[in-house]
Amino acid sequence: MSSPLRILVLADTHDHSPGNIEALAEGADEIWHLGDVCSPAILETLEQIGPPVTVVRGNCDSNVEWPLIVDLKRNGVRFRLVHIPPDRTPENIDVVLHGHTHVPRHERREGVLFLNPGCVTRPNRGAPASVASLEIARDGKLSWRTIQLR
Repeated sequence: MSSPLRILVLADTHDHSPGNIEALAEGADEIWHLGDVCSPAILETLEQIGPPVTVVRGNCDSNVEWPLIVDLKRNGVRFRLVHIPPDRTPENIDVVLHGHTHVPRHERREGVLFLNPGCVTRPNRGAPASVASLEIARDGKLSWRTIQLR
């Protein structure tokens, strides 16, 4: 059995990269940034780490070349990456990953899993600064872990 696909998920960096970003990304196959990157230098830092980076545009991002929504399929699981969580549960999507609220989330709604890694800067509602690790097994089973930043 092969190892799961490992993805580092982060959001709401607002011009700041975690000081230990290389260690957080170690062993990751991909990096997903869920918006409010703000400074393009943050994205450049992530791209230099090595794994492919997918980014969506947040409400504080000015780069109009970044998409608002990215739909991906990994190991049979259909993902939607978006900054602001949708009001309605999307069709034909298994997992919505979003930022914007600055609060970690792991909630199933109408059969769709909603995940938020929290934020790197300015956490909200008492949540610590955080990123997350997503593992997707070959059979599509997911493992989600929020990682508190120091």
